[in-house]
Amino acid sequence: MIDPGGAVGGTTRVAAVIGDPVAHSLSPAIHNAAYRVLGLDWIYVAFTVDRRHAAAAVRAVRHLGLGGLNVTMPHKEAAAAACDELTPAAERLRSVNTVVPLPDGRLRGDSTDGAGFLASLDGPGVEVAGRAVLVLGAGGASRAVVRALGERGARVTVAARRAEAAAEAAALAPGASVVPLASPGGASDTATLDRVASADVIVNATPLGMDGRSCPVPVDGLHAGQAVVDLVYEPRETPLLAAARRVGALAVDGLGMLVHQAARAFEQFTGMEAPLDAMFDAAAGDDRS
Repeated sequence: MIDPGGAVGGTTRVAAVIGDPVAHSLSPAIHNAAYRVLGLDWIYVAFTVDRRHAAAAVRAVRHLGLGGLNVTMPHKEAAAAACDELTPAAERLRSVNTVVPLPDGRLRGDSTDGAGFLASLDGPGVEVAGRAVLVLGAGGASRAVVRALGERGARVTVAARRAEAAAEAAALAPGASVVPLASPGGASDTATLDRVASADVIVNATPLGMDGRSCPVPVDGLHAGQAVVDLVYEPRETPLLAAARRVGALAVDGLGMLVHQAARAFEQFTGMEAPLDAMFDAAAGDDRS
């Protein structure tokens, strides 16, 4: 439990994240560090919510007077359906990771993942406008990334094992194409190697790499001049990123997207500018605030 820095009392605002599982979430550390730095009488907690009760948990925000709610897997689609209004990003994705209570009691759902992803590229200077970007995976994270890349003018290719899901993700970016993604550990076929080698930017939006061993694509096609982005943030050095660094490619881990999407939620909840340095320190396990 992270003490937000002051006594919790009857006036303390509560924000939370729901998911299943959610005990591993870094969101409480990130948000509570921000509250401490700004001296806010807020506290952020995590609730494990069964899939069957996700919509009810979202609707409870207004009844409990919560300051805001974040939503992680597997509840993002249910949260979108439970909100009274959606931002354009959430409407297009039919997915919500941020629920904001409005003064009139209505609930606004937003998806801050795409904006958080683009912000995570700005720091290391990854340019995507007009460049060929290969996105690996077609789940919720991939959909947010593809939409954001399309809005910034990237030439997107979605690689996934499920053709229908890949097509749905690709539809979120103008002119995006779909290619198959070989099973992990499969043969490094020439077509896959060519796709990896011809991409200016590669984004791993699959869970592959969380075990510290698996890699979503054969690394033989990686080379200097590319940017390789892995949305996995634990471990920060995935096999894909390690391989990218070995050949001189720019490697970007998933911590930036995690913090930047959280910062956008924080600002909607509190109306204050997010203290990014403190949030990054907390996410990295170096909370000195």
